[in-house]
Amino acid sequence: MASRPWAPAATTFSRGDRTALGRWFWTVDKLLVTLVLVLIACGIIAVAAASPAAAQRLSGRNFKYEDLFFLKRQIFWVVAGLPVMFGVSMLPIAWAKRFSIVGTVVLLVCLMLVPFFGAGANGAQRWLLIGSFQFQPSEFFKPLFIVTTAWLLALRFEDRSLPTMQLSFGLVIVVAALLIQQPDFGQTALIMAVWLVQAMLAGMSIWVLVALATVATLGMGLAYLTVDHVASRIDKFLTGGGDTYQIDKALDCFRAGGLFGVGPGEGQMKFRLPEAQTDYIFSVIGEEFGMIACLVIAMLYIAIVVRTFILLLDEEDPFAFLAAAGLATQFGLQATINMMVNLKLLPSKGMTLPFISHGGSSFLALCMGMGLLLALTRRNPYRNASPYAERWRA
Repeated sequence: MASRPWAPAATTFSRGDRTALGRWFWTVDKLLVTLVLVLIACGIIAVAAASPAAAQRLSGRNFKYEDLFFLKRQIFWVVAGLPVMFGVSMLPIAWAKRFSIVGTVVLLVCLMLVPFFGAGANGAQRWLLIGSFQFQPSEFFKPLFIVTTAWLLALRFEDRSLPTMQLSFGLVIVVAALLIQQPDFGQTALIMAVWLVQAMLAGMSIWVLVALATVATLGMGLAYLTVDHVASRIDKFLTGGGDTYQIDKALDCFRAGGLFGVGPGEGQMKFRLPEAQTDYIFSVIGEEFGMIACLVIAMLYIAIVVRTFILLLDEEDPFAFLAAAGLATQFGLQATINMMVNLKLLPSKGMTLPFISHGGSSFLALCMGMGLLLALTRRNPYRNASPYAERWRA
């Protein structure tokens, strides 16, 4: 009898693969992963375009940045951030919840320490120094806090007598007070907006929503009347008076680029643009690659948010639903705010463009948040149903 011919080894990541990596591969949403990786690749190209302008602007007499300094750093953060994103995305939902709650507590303490030990830049005190690493607690706090508030709000479906709506709102107020001290009104507004979305999805009364919207409007008016920093930015936006150098140069970039851009590396307006590698990198994309490229970037953000909500259409676990919806909302709102600031549709906020802007804390925090989103949207047939899934369906 002829010997049996050699049989090749089992295909990598076969459906029968029960390893952690194999289970992750067959349960994670591959379209969502692909969209995120494409966005990160676009970010590397954008930072490559902005790096020479940022290096020239930030170079001084005692130190000169090389043209590709910020590109090299961005690649370093991408290499460091991708394992964080994929590692967090492998967490079971129960562990993602615990990780977020513990992280929220730790980072809340860090936010309390910022006014006393924080480092400042551009009139704001938002960073803590850990050795040579500059760490912005609010960036890492956002995704963890969103998952924590989702846990609190989801408890209502287990026991409707629990005052979880009030507890989560009180926690939001504490966080808002800490962020306003820095001051960081952009992050404050973003976190409160995400909480409102989660609270509405959790069944908050429309009358409570109207009351909160009224209070928020009055709060913005009070900030305008009492905080010079806020009043200055709003006045510049509404009247065009005062120092409008940043936004004027950003709009010059869009005008120079037109529909198709001047070509990679050919932009000149970017050399006059402050924060070309961070807050105003969308303007650099507009100059070198054109408004069509800007629209493609915007469509990528829309696709990521829409894909997430499509995945949540049949989600029966209220915690997973509220947490993933909150993370997607935060991601989409942050991108929208940055792009609208670049186009002079909103006052300057000092908020980065997710996965596109250069930055260590911002990029690593976004990778952690996206990892949580990927973990929460995994479709694992072996996962046990939520103990209050029946109440959620009802």
